[in-house]
Amino acid sequence: MKYPLIVRRAMLLAASCALLQHGGFVLAAQSGEAAPLVGTRPAMNTLTPQPVAAALRNAASSTPATAGDAQGNVAELIQMIHDAKLSELRTTYNGSYGASLFFYPQEMTYYVALFQDKHFWRVIKSGDVGRAEAIYAGFVQQTAQLADVEIRRTQLQAQKAYIEDIIALSEDRAKRLQADLDVARTQQAKVNDYQRQTQGEAVALNAEKEKAQAQLRQVQGEVMQLQRQTEFGLPTQK
Repeated sequence: MKYPLIVRRAMLLAASCALLQHGGFVLAAQSGEAAPLVGTRPAMNTLTPQPVAAALRNAASSTPATAGDAQGNVAELIQMIHDAKLSELRTTYNGSYGASLFFYPQEMTYYVALFQDKHFWRVIKSGDVGRAEAIYAGFVQQTAQLADVEIRRTQLQAQKAYIEDIIALSEDRAKRLQADLDVARTQQAKVNDYQRQTQGEAVALNAEKEKAQAQLRQVQGEVMQLQRQTEFGLPTQK
Protein backbone atom coordinates (compact mmCIF):
# COMPACT_ATOMS: atom_id res chain seq x y z
CA MET A 1 0.00 0.00 0.00
CA LYS A 2 1.38 3.43 -0.90
CA TYR A 3 0.99 6.35 1.48
CA PRO A 4 1.07 10.09 0.67
CA LEU A 5 4.48 11.71 1.03
CA ILE A 6 3.55 13.62 4.21
CA VAL A 7 2.25 10.41 5.83
CA ARG A 8 5.40 8.49 4.90
CA ARG A 9 7.56 11.27 6.36
CA ALA A 10 5.56 11.21 9.61
CA MET A 11 5.84 7.43 9.80
CA LEU A 12 9.58 7.59 9.13
CA LEU A 13 10.01 10.16 11.92
CA ALA A 14 8.01 7.99 14.32
CA ALA A 15 10.08 4.98 13.34
CA SER A 16 13.32 6.86 13.99
CA CYS A 17 12.17 7.92 17.45
CA ALA A 18 11.05 4.40 18.18
CA LEU A 19 14.36 2.95 17.02
CA LEU A 20 16.23 5.32 19.34
CA GLN A 21 13.98 4.25 22.20
CA HIS A 22 14.41 0.58 21.20
CA GLY A 23 18.17 0.98 21.31
CA GLY A 24 17.90 2.27 24.87
CA PHE A 25 15.79 -0.78 25.72
CA VAL A 26 18.40 -3.19 24.32
CA LEU A 27 21.15 -1.54 26.37
CA ALA A 28 18.96 -1.79 29.48
CA ALA A 29 18.23 -5.45 28.74
CA GLN A 30 21.94 -6.19 28.32
CA SER A 31 22.73 -4.54 31.65
CA GLY A 32 20.96 -7.41 33.44
CA GLU A 33 18.77 -5.13 35.58
CA ALA A 34 15.47 -6.73 36.63
CA ALA A 35 12.40 -5.01 35.19
CA PRO A 36 9.32 -4.34 37.37
CA LEU A 37 6.27 -6.56 37.00
CA VAL A 38 3.34 -5.54 34.88
CA GLY A 39 0.45 -4.15 36.89
CA THR A 40 2.72 -2.69 39.57
CA ARG A 41 4.05 0.83 39.93
CA PRO A 42 7.86 0.68 40.13
CA ALA A 43 9.94 3.33 41.84
CA MET A 44 11.12 6.05 39.47
CA ASN A 45 14.78 5.25 40.05
CA THR A 46 14.22 1.63 38.99
CA LEU A 47 12.46 2.31 35.69
CA THR A 48 14.11 1.05 32.52
CA PRO A 49 13.31 2.40 29.02
CA GLN A 50 10.98 -0.58 28.49
CA PRO A 51 9.51 -1.64 31.85
CA VAL A 52 6.33 -3.21 30.53
CA ALA A 53 7.93 -4.86 27.54
CA ALA A 54 10.63 -6.43 29.69
CA ALA A 55 8.13 -7.70 32.24
CA LEU A 56 5.81 -9.06 29.58
CA ARG A 57 8.75 -10.64 27.80
CA ASN A 58 9.61 -12.47 31.01
CA ALA A 59 5.98 -13.54 31.37
CA ALA A 60 5.87 -14.61 27.73
CA SER A 61 8.91 -16.82 28.15
CA SER A 62 7.06 -18.84 30.77
CA THR A 63 3.70 -18.83 28.89
CA PRO A 64 3.92 -20.93 25.72
CA ALA A 65 1.29 -20.26 23.08
CA THR A 66 -1.14 -23.06 22.28
CA ALA A 67 -1.93 -24.25 18.78
CA GLY A 68 -5.28 -22.51 18.87
CA ASP A 69 -3.62 -19.17 19.62
CA ALA A 70 -0.97 -19.53 16.91
CA GLN A 71 -2.76 -17.11 14.56
CA GLY A 72 -3.97 -14.66 17.22
CA ASN A 73 -2.64 -11.18 17.94
CA VAL A 74 -2.10 -12.11 21.58
CA ALA A 75 0.25 -14.98 20.73
CA GLU A 76 1.97 -12.84 18.09
CA LEU A 77 2.53 -10.00 20.53
CA ILE A 78 3.83 -12.38 23.21
CA GLN A 79 6.32 -13.86 20.76
CA MET A 80 7.49 -10.44 19.55
CA ILE A 81 7.93 -9.24 23.13
CA HIS A 82 9.85 -12.42 23.88
CA ASP A 83 12.10 -11.73 20.88
CA ALA A 84 12.58 -8.07 21.92
CA LYS A 85 11.30 -6.78 18.56
CA LEU A 86 8.96 -4.11 19.92
CA SER A 87 9.33 -0.63 21.32
CA GLU A 88 6.97 0.40 24.10
CA LEU A 89 5.59 3.83 23.28
CA ARG A 90 2.97 4.33 25.98
CA THR A 91 1.68 2.53 29.08
CA THR A 92 -1.03 3.50 31.55
CA TYR A 93 -1.96 1.77 34.80
CA ASN A 94 -5.23 1.89 36.70
CA GLY A 95 -5.16 -0.50 39.62
CA SER A 96 -4.09 -3.90 38.34
CA TYR A 97 -5.30 -3.05 34.82
CA GLY A 98 -3.10 -1.55 32.15
CA ALA A 99 -2.93 -0.54 28.50
CA SER A 100 0.21 -0.40 26.35
CA LEU A 101 1.04 0.85 22.88
CA PHE A 102 3.89 -1.02 21.16
CA PHE A 103 5.58 -0.28 17.83
CA TYR A 104 7.25 -2.70 15.42
CA PRO A 105 9.64 -0.52 13.39
CA GLN A 106 10.46 -3.07 10.68
CA GLU A 107 6.86 -3.19 9.47
CA MET A 108 5.67 0.19 10.80
CA THR A 109 3.02 -1.68 12.77
CA TYR A 110 1.44 -0.83 16.09
CA TYR A 111 0.15 -3.23 18.75
CA VAL A 112 -2.31 -1.97 21.33
CA ALA A 113 -2.64 -4.24 24.35
CA LEU A 114 -5.07 -4.37 27.24
CA PHE A 115 -3.90 -6.45 30.21
CA GLN A 116 -4.66 -7.25 33.81
CA ASP A 117 -1.68 -8.08 36.02
CA LYS A 118 0.69 -9.99 33.68
CA HIS A 119 -2.03 -11.40 31.44
CA PHE A 120 -2.98 -9.95 28.06
CA TRP A 121 -6.66 -9.46 27.61
CA ARG A 122 -7.02 -7.87 24.19
CA VAL A 123 -4.46 -7.06 21.50
CA ILE A 124 -5.23 -4.94 18.43
CA LYS A 125 -2.77 -4.73 15.53
CA SER A 126 -2.81 -1.74 13.19
CA GLY A 127 -0.61 0.02 10.66
CA ASP A 128 -2.46 3.31 11.21
CA VAL A 129 -0.90 5.37 13.97
CA GLY A 130 -4.05 7.46 14.40
CA ARG A 131 -6.23 4.37 14.83
CA ALA A 132 -3.69 2.82 17.17
CA GLU A 133 -3.63 5.95 19.33
CA ALA A 134 -7.44 6.05 19.38
CA ILE A 135 -7.64 2.39 20.39
CA TYR A 136 -5.01 2.99 23.08
CA ALA A 137 -7.02 5.94 24.44
CA GLY A 138 -10.12 3.73 24.50
CA PHE A 139 -8.24 1.00 26.34
CA VAL A 140 -6.94 3.53 28.87
CA GLN A 141 -10.49 4.70 29.52
CA GLN A 142 -11.58 1.08 29.86
CA THR A 143 -8.86 0.37 32.43
CA ALA A 144 -10.08 3.36 34.44
CA GLN A 145 -13.64 2.02 34.40
CA LEU A 146 -12.55 -1.53 35.22
CA ALA A 147 -10.35 -0.36 38.07
CA ASP A 148 -13.13 1.64 39.73
CA VAL A 149 -14.47 -1.39 41.61
CA GLU A 150 -10.94 -2.53 42.48
CA ILE A 151 -9.98 0.92 43.75
CA ARG A 152 -13.26 1.18 45.66
CA ARG A 153 -12.59 -2.21 47.23
CA THR A 154 -9.13 -1.07 48.29
CA GLN A 155 -10.57 2.07 49.83
CA LEU A 156 -13.32 0.13 51.61
CA GLN A 157 -10.76 -2.34 52.97
CA ALA A 158 -8.71 0.56 54.33
CA GLN A 159 -11.81 2.20 55.82
CA LYS A 160 -12.90 -1.10 57.39
CA ALA A 161 -9.44 -1.65 58.89
CA TYR A 162 -9.41 1.93 60.18
CA ILE A 163 -12.84 1.56 61.77
CA GLU A 164 -11.80 -1.75 63.34
CA ASP A 165 -8.74 -0.04 64.82
CA ILE A 166 -10.95 2.72 66.23
CA ILE A 167 -13.33 0.08 67.65
CA ALA A 168 -10.41 -1.74 69.28
CA LEU A 169 -9.14 1.50 70.81
CA SER A 170 -12.64 2.43 71.97
CA GLU A 171 -13.17 -1.00 73.52
CA ASP A 172 -9.83 -0.76 75.31
CA ARG A 173 -10.79 2.71 76.56
CA ALA A 174 -14.16 1.38 77.70
CA LYS A 175 -12.46 -1.46 79.59
CA ARG A 176 -10.14 1.01 81.30
CA LEU A 177 -13.05 3.26 82.28
CA GLN A 178 -15.04 0.27 83.52
CA ALA A 179 -12.07 -0.85 85.61
CA ASP A 180 -11.78 2.65 87.11
CA LEU A 181 -15.53 2.69 87.75
CA ASP A 182 -15.37 -0.72 89.47
CA VAL A 183 -12.55 0.51 91.69
CA ALA A 184 -14.51 3.67 92.50
CA ARG A 185 -17.65 1.70 93.34
CA THR A 186 -15.73 -0.72 95.56
CA GLN A 187 -14.00 2.13 97.34
CA GLN A 188 -17.28 4.04 97.69
CA ALA A 189 -18.84 1.00 99.32
CA LYS A 190 -15.93 0.81 101.75
CA VAL A 191 -16.25 4.53 102.47
CA ASN A 192 -19.97 4.16 103.10
CA ASP A 193 -19.34 1.28 105.52
CA TYR A 194 -16.66 3.32 107.27
CA GLN A 195 -19.00 6.31 107.49
CA ARG A 196 -21.74 4.18 109.04
CA GLN A 197 -19.29 2.63 111.48
CA THR A 198 -17.84 6.00 112.43
CA GLN A 199 -21.28 7.53 112.81
CA GLY A 200 -22.33 4.69 115.14
CA GLU A 201 -19.18 5.11 117.18
CA ALA A 202 -19.79 8.86 117.37
CA VAL A 203 -23.35 8.31 118.66
CA ALA A 204 -22.08 5.86 121.26
CA LEU A 205 -19.31 8.21 122.34
CA ASN A 206 -21.76 11.10 122.63
CA ALA A 207 -24.01 9.02 124.85
CA GLU A 208 -21.06 8.06 127.02
CA LYS A 209 -20.01 11.71 127.15
CA GLU A 210 -23.50 12.77 128.30
CA LYS A 211 -23.44 10.03 130.90
CA ALA A 212 -19.98 11.12 132.11
CA GLN A 213 -21.09 14.76 132.28
CA ALA A 214 -24.13 13.76 134.37
CA GLN A 215 -21.88 11.72 136.61
CA LEU A 216 -19.50 14.66 136.88
CA ARG A 217 -22.30 17.02 137.91
CA GLN A 218 -23.44 14.51 140.52
CA VAL A 219 -19.94 14.10 141.93
CA GLN A 220 -19.40 17.85 141.97
CA GLY A 221 -22.72 18.28 143.83
CA GLU A 222 -21.67 15.68 146.38
CA VAL A 223 -18.32 17.40 146.84
CA MET A 224 -19.97 20.75 147.46
CA GLN A 225 -22.38 19.21 149.93
CA LEU A 226 -19.57 17.52 151.83
CA GLN A 227 -17.60 20.73 151.75
CA ARG A 228 -20.49 22.60 153.41
CA GLN A 229 -20.93 19.89 156.02
CA THR A 230 -17.23 19.95 156.79
CA GLU A 231 -17.27 23.70 157.27
CA PHE A 232 -20.51 23.79 159.30
CA GLY A 233 -20.15 25.97 162.41
CA LEU A 234 -17.00 27.59 161.26
CA PRO A 235 -16.84 31.33 160.81
CA THR A 236 -17.47 32.37 157.29
CA GLN A 237 -14.88 34.31 155.43
CA LYS A 238 -15.56 37.96 154.90
